[in-house]
Amino acid sequence: MNYTDFDKTGSYKKLQVLAGGAFDYRTLLTAERVRSARTPMAAGLCYSWAAKPAGEGVLELLQDLAGEQELIAKYRALLEGEIINTGEKRKVLHHLTRSGGIALTGKPVLHEGKDLGAFYQAELDRFSAFAAAVHVGKIRGAAGRAFTTVVQIGIGGSDLGPRAMYLALENWAAREGKNRLRAEFISNVDPDDASKIAASVPLEETLFVLVSKSGTTQETLANELFIKDKLKKAGLDPGRHIAAVTSETSPLARNPAYLDSFYIDDFIGGRYSSTSAVGGVILSLAFGPEVFKEFLAGANEADRLALEPAVLKNAALLDALLGVWERNFLGFPYTAVLPYSQGLSRFPAHLQQLDMESNGKRVNRNGVPLAYSTGPVVFGEPGTNGQHSFYQLLHQGTDIVPLQFVGFAESQRGDDVEVEGSVSQTKLKANLAAQIVAFAKGRDDGNPNKEFLGGRPSSLIYGNKLNPKTLGALLAHFENKVMFQGFVWNLNSFDQEGVQLGKILTKKVLAAKPESGSGDPALDEYGRLLGL
Repeated sequence: MNYTDFDKTGSYKKLQVLAGGAFDYRTLLTAERVRSARTPMAAGLCYSWAAKPAGEGVLELLQDLAGEQELIAKYRALLEGEIINTGEKRKVLHHLTRSGGIALTGKPVLHEGKDLGAFYQAELDRFSAFAAAVHVGKIRGAAGRAFTTVVQIGIGGSDLGPRAMYLALENWAAREGKNRLRAEFISNVDPDDASKIAASVPLEETLFVLVSKSGTTQETLANELFIKDKLKKAGLDPGRHIAAVTSETSPLARNPAYLDSFYIDDFIGGRYSSTSAVGGVILSLAFGPEVFKEFLAGANEADRLALEPAVLKNAALLDALLGVWERNFLGFPYTAVLPYSQGLSRFPAHLQQLDMESNGKRVNRNGVPLAYSTGPVVFGEPGTNGQHSFYQLLHQGTDIVPLQFVGFAESQRGDDVEVEGSVSQTKLKANLAAQIVAFAKGRDDGNPNKEFLGGRPSSLIYGNKLNPKTLGALLAHFENKVMFQGFVWNLNSFDQEGVQLGKILTKKVLAAKPESGSGDPALDEYGRLLGL
């Protein structure tokens, strides 16, 4: 395979030529286009790209680009365990955590003689059994009481993904009778975060899940000590209330100070870890192992569909390529994720990390500076809240921001009321449909303050209901979209050196002595301003 910078491809130059043409939404966004411009996804979901500025010529060139950059071949190489994370010289194996231990290509993935698929499957079996034992009361806290609450202690990918997935299923589980343990999360090193959670849970009935792959994450260990102190002051043995998710080589592994330890490895990146033990332990405790396995099944189905080489049959690939078209040729530097589902309230925050930490890079996979734009700025909020917040800028601001909508036919709880001739879920869907057309077509008005220029592109992922399987499919769709875009831009989407410098300087501040300082006068002065 060839790893080539995007602007060295023939497709890049041809797409540049097409970028000058206008896409007339008012004429082209017809009922027929809405009916036809959609691609099936996993778990009954569908990707609608009708309101994207792409005609047949653009789509043909995007298909050529997919072939020229060998996107499917690179995905297969990733699945088969090639070293894709060039910065850290690692495999990238989050897909293997949801495939039953067998790679999608059928080949076992080995590392130093170890079958990694079998390893991930064994950990899934172990934490599933652990969750089942907690649910039936075989594993109890120090006071002999059954656990009713679980709190995850982690930061970054150890928090954002699992928290978003928990919130996405909380209402569904309430309706289906699947709520087993209430879940909470501690992430920020700000002591107010841990203090608030500790005060809101019954400590004698709370199980804490400490998540740190290295076992040395500063914020996570600080919060662990905070919670251990609270447990000790309540007369409880912390070792009876804490389980760990870590690597087999970390200080947390096989440590008698914890109820148990469950393992991941360096081939599972934090922002891609929701389908590993990082998300699996807390989701299995909260909802039951069978629910987590349904979530995995949806992700696995999406991963399989992502192997399809035809762009119009591969939603993740199409979404990725349309995003490249907008970013590199139409000049749109932002993307808004707008789920019209309360369950997905934290999903945009997870996608923000997933996308921006993966593709927020200025050099290619070999460290050579790039001459073109890469990952967009990602933000979002669930509808209809966003409509009363930042949609003003999206509709009438000076920048065009591509939009990614998500919506469902049914609510998760099914609890609703009719007001003025329609129930709330109907009003929600009506708002979603209206926004797509309003953004695309706009409105003429003699008063410039009331004029909407339109021309704001959007996509829509829709389905019947947000449940474990559709959530897994939705998660994997975006993971694969980000992966494909990284391949197009010739990036290493699987390291995150951009978060390291701040950590290094933080250690300098903390280690600084009053008489000598940190070595950087500006750093020392900021520390003094903050009372250090």
